[in-house]
Amino acid sequence: MTGVHQRSGIWKSLEKGHEVERMRIGELARQTGVSVRAIRYYEEQGLLTSDRTPGGQREYSADTVERVLFFQQMYSAGLNSRRIADLLPCMGTGTTNEEQRQMLAEDRERLEARISELSRAKSHLDSIIATANQRAGNTA
Repeated sequence: MTGVHQRSGIWKSLEKGHEVERMRIGELARQTGVSVRAIRYYEEQGLLTSDRTPGGQREYSADTVERVLFFQQMYSAGLNSRRIADLLPCMGTGTTNEEQRQMLAEDRERLEARISELSRAKSHLDSIIATANQRAGNTA
């Protein structure tokens, strides 16, 4: 695998006859908005893999950006790294067994409940803001 570095921290390499964009961990962190430490954690948890340069530095393909953003979405939705790891085979193949389908349905149900809670909280804040704006308008 050979590559030509570019100023952006991204370069292309030839893998299995196809040109693939590659990047180091700092560039992946910059593009996804997560810390280098978080990316290392994802690797420790088996969520990501990287290639290593002869000097031991991590290299990632450009499609890793979407995967890290997916992890962030799932963490925000309340899933832990183990649950995310359980989801990865479903994403890769599009096929599931009964246990995986049940897991996905449970996660979706839990997310739906969380969305309802957040919607109620937003409505409450909207009410407080409207009341505060009315009072500010009445006293001005």
